[in-house]
Amino acid sequence: MMETLWMIEPWHWLVLGFSLLIVEMFVPTFASLWFGAAAIIVAALAWLLPVSVSVQIIIWLLLSAIFLLAWFKFIKPLSVDRTKAGLGGSVIVGETGMIIAQPQPDRAGMVRFNVPIVGATEWMCRTRGEQVAVGDRVVVTDIVGNELIVSSMTSKAAVNQNMRV
Repeated sequence: MMETLWMIEPWHWLVLGFSLLIVEMFVPTFASLWFGAAAIIVAALAWLLPVSVSVQIIIWLLLSAIFLLAWFKFIKPLSVDRTKAGLGGSVIVGETGMIIAQPQPDRAGMVRFNVPIVGATEWMCRTRGEQVAVGDRVVVTDIVGNELIVSSMTSKAAVNQNMRV
């Protein structure tokens, strides 16, 4: 009787693995995914090789730990959002970009950033009386409404702004 309690068949691992994968669909933490994948691999190993239950459990624990470590240490950081979406406007001040449409006294220009700033790479901009041309590098010195106030990288205002950052 006691021996039958400790007999885990390969299909048990398969059911456990797919159950954990289904749980992952409802609880998207990417943790149960790796436990499920490890269980499916153990099912394949147990089907191909005669291994004891204790070795199967050890393999499952080791594979789960390796998968979790690989996910959180190496794979997940690759998908980190480089934008500053959801952050306050103060994070924009000090960012540098390039003028793609020259601001005029009667209309705003456009500035482009290398990476998205608060979700967008291009923003409407104005200057405080300073002349900037298309292609000039500028630094954001202030925000008014949904327009950025920019200064040329060579202007005194931009130099002072960069010293505060």
